[in-house]
Amino acid sequence: MKGSTKKSARTSRVRAPQRAILSKMRDLPPEKVAEVEDFIDFLRQRQEDRRVTHAASRMSKKALDEVWSNSADAAYDRL
Repeated sequence: MKGSTKKSARTSRVRAPQRAILSKMRDLPPEKVAEVEDFIDFLRQRQEDRRVTHAASRMSKKALDEVWSNSADAAYDRL
């Protein structure tokens, strides 16, 4: 029972901002609600783009380390 209380409190904290946003949106005209929806879509896409970019960077790190970390380029490392 105690675990469900913790989960409930955590869920309540997470949902409080969502409830506040929904409450504010109810006062907006439909065209402004559409703008909010577009902005949410933009934020989600930006988050996904960053996730993909970060994953690609991690995947290419080993290959790039081999190119950038070599004795032939050691003189450039000291600049």
